Amino acid sequence: MTLSRRNFLRTTAIGGAALAAPSLIGSMAQAADGPIRIGSLLDLAGPLAATGEPMAYATELAVEELNNAGGLLGRELELVSYDTQSSIQLYSQFAQQLAVRDKVDVIHGGITSASREAIRPIFDRFRTLYFYNTLYEGGVCDRNTFNTGTTPAQTVEKLVPYAMNLWGKKVYIIAADYNYGQITAKWMKKYVQDNGGEVLSIDFFPLDVTNFGPSISRIQAAKPDLLLSAMVGGNHTAFYRQWAAAGLKGEIPIASTTFGLVNEPATLEAAESNGVLGSYGYFEELQTPASLAFVKAIKDKHGAQTPYISELAAASYEGVHLWAEGVKKAGTVDRIPVIEALETGISFDGPSGKVVIDPKTHHVTRNAFLAEVEDKSWKVLETFEQQAPLDTAAVCDLEANPTDTTQYEIDI
Repeated sequence: MTLSRRNFLRTTAIGGAALAAPSLIGSMAQAADGPIRIGSLLDLAGPLAATGEPMAYATELAVEELNNAGGLLGRELELVSYDTQSSIQLYSQFAQQLAVRDKVDVIHGGITSASREAIRPIFDRFRTLYFYNTLYEGGVCDRNTFNTGTTPAQTVEKLVPYAMNLWGKKVYIIAADYNYGQITAKWMKKYVQDNGGEVLSIDFFPLDVTNFGPSISRIQAAKPDLLLSAMVGGNHTAFYRQWAAAGLKGEIPIASTTFGLVNEPATLEAAESNGVLGSYGYFEELQTPASLAFVKAIKDKHGAQTPYISELAAASYEGVHLWAEGVKKAGTVDRIPVIEALETGISFDGPSGKVVIDPKTHHVTRNAFLAEVEDKSWKVLETFEQQAPLDTAAVCDLEANPTDTTQYEIDI
């Protein structure tokens, strides 16, 4: 079944199970030998649809692969998916439905940090295991939550000094105005200063802003050597168009922690995006056999118009397989035994390389990559193998404090 940006998918039963409305499913008794149920909460409509759609495809692919291999514990997997439509209200509503009515065994979902923090307490309350498969600002410390995306210590720490060595020490920062952008901007500032640079100013923008003219004028007047961007979502893509239209593309280069997550290289003209630097835990252009097979499987099923397959899609795919490895080791889908199995340092070799769960933080050690946009694609420049989530490890120790449920703002 092909997922759509606009359609609200009530449930997808992968591998031959019948399609049914959640209200009917919720009324059915959950037999021990019935399907294992995986919940998915992702934005398939709204400003984040181009990000959520490949994540949904990757989640679907992982479930399909597991079913084709015989399922888990002799049981078929059933994917119950909701389109959150870039709405925090729908995230909260559907999160409770998945946990209470649909009675899923695990949930994979959330894109923005705001969506994660809206649903994470719901899953804690209803004791439903949660995987957040998105790069973010770091600091979540919750035994019920596993985070498979990169944190600033794994990527931003590589991006900032590389850009400064290329372009100079005077830096201007722009970022989305919510916790991801605000905290990532602090990490950017730290890494700029650690490398002998100066932050001239930081501008924050709500996710619905599309007019950046006044800010572009301020940046031009400040005369930085480079611009660091943590802009988020489809609306913020307008910044890059307006930046090029103002004639600044060739004057002040850009490095970004988010460029490409809503398919910017493909949707922008090459002249608007060429030369932008980025650092992620995965790029679609990686030429390893696992990466090539992953991209081919998604595009064969969903077509050439599939939005860019970013780290978030790879981490979604890897997150499902990591959870499955935990289930296999535990011999059950019960939450605590699966958590304990994952905490043994479960690993999975995925499209990004080897991904290993860190027991103390419930984050992952994974490869990181530095790349530059060239003719609407990413050219991978450097690979950093097996990068640990050192930022979150500085504040989180779930072995010592297993009841912690805090998102720490790491002292920077």
